[in-house]
Amino acid sequence: MTTPLTAAARTAALDTLPGWQALEGRDAWHKRFEFRDFNQAFAFMTRVALRAEQADHHPEWFNVYNVVEVTLSTHDANGVTERDVALARFIEEAASCMPAAN
Repeated sequence: MTTPLTAAARTAALDTLPGWQALEGRDAWHKRFEFRDFNQAFAFMTRVALRAEQADHHPEWFNVYNVVEVTLSTHDANGVTERDVALARFIEEAASCMPAAN
C-alpha cells in the first residue's frame, strides 16, 4: 500500500505544480483546465486517460464543453501520494501541449 505524503512533501510538490490546490476537507488536489473547445478538452482527457490506465491510477474528473476539472487522490491510501504527484506532472505536460484557450 502506498502512503500519503507528509505535509512538507505535499507543500514542496504543490509548489512545483502551478494552479493545483489542496481541497479543503479532503486529502486531494484539484485543478481546473480550460481549452479552446470540446475537441481540445477531449483530446487532453484522452491523453491523460491513456497514461492513467498505464499507471493504474485514475483521476476523478468533470468535463463540460471546454472545461476539465481534475481531482487527484490515491484512494487506497486515503490521500495524496507520489502517484498523484507523477500524474499531476504528466497532466501539466499534456495541458502544455494544447494551444491556449481564446
